Amino acid sequence: MDLSPFPKHKLTFGPTPVERWHRLGDHLGGSVEVWAKREDCNSGLAFGGNKLRKLEYLVPDAIANGCDTLVSVGAVQSNHTRQVAAAAASVGMDCHLVQGMWVDHPDGIYERVGNLLLSRILGAEIEITDEEFSLVNVRESWEHALEAVRDRGGTPYAVPAGASDHPLGGLGFAGFAEELRAQEEELGFRFDAIVVASASASTQAGMVAGFLEDERAINVLGIDVTARPIETRDMITKIASQTAERIGARRMPTADEVVLLEDYAAPAYGIASDNTIAAIRTCAHLEGVLTDPVYEGKSLHALIDLVRRGHFADGARVLYVHLGGVPVLSAYADIFERG
Repeated sequence: MDLSPFPKHKLTFGPTPVERWHRLGDHLGGSVEVWAKREDCNSGLAFGGNKLRKLEYLVPDAIANGCDTLVSVGAVQSNHTRQVAAAAASVGMDCHLVQGMWVDHPDGIYERVGNLLLSRILGAEIEITDEEFSLVNVRESWEHALEAVRDRGGTPYAVPAGASDHPLGGLGFAGFAEELRAQEEELGFRFDAIVVASASASTQAGMVAGFLEDERAINVLGIDVTARPIETRDMITKIASQTAERIGARRMPTADEVVLLEDYAAPAYGIASDNTIAAIRTCAHLEGVLTDPVYEGKSLHALIDLVRRGHFADGARVLYVHLGGVPVLSAYADIFERG
């Protein structure tokens, strides 16, 4: 794997911490070691998160192309768009965000708090639309936003949802694989499984491409949080293959190496089940670590359920990748009114 040909603009602190969650592991019976890699602690830019690892490769491309405005798309409470706004501010660019009402969460504060509030404070220009959620559609309003920037004399740079379906979208998490291998060498062992939320696809796809060289792609367990697993799987496969080719992998990933577990996205994208809410509370009470109802709570629910059901062998070391997203919690204040 060779990432050296691709310019990188540093937006993160460096290698993210890997820590063992002893209390959660003991709570789940003690037969499996539960560890976490803290992508939620990866940057000082607006609470950080996994999208900044991707944007480190897109921002140099935007600069090289003479762009002055990052234009992106996401849900109203998108973690991604908040990170795009922060990245734009940090490099002196403007930011134009198109945010869709993709989540049926009828709370009067939903559009005034959380990620959307932070993006406004960061100086982003925001359009809210009523387009339906989709991973693959090129949204008409996004094209209009790009044109609007051009019309006022700006030079836009198109950042797709999740910074994912982009020629450079998988590079950040291919680099994650390289970073984790170095940390495993220091720890003296390799993780038996890696659990990660999967939505816009390039986080898992980058890992799949990055772990091909040591035949560990199949150990990356993606947790679908979209409730549209066919679209999600197709995107993971596409981006993993495109990334593998870019980084000079010796082969393309096979279908078996794109592992996507479909049982934890219910009832819908952006809406948490009772089990997801219970998982959020369990981790908070036992480890002092917060997760969100949209992404990390669902992958955490999956981790807890898989351990309880004996999916992992006794003595297995399982790594939960915490991708961030805590700023969205205030948009779901009604759920946690009593803690």
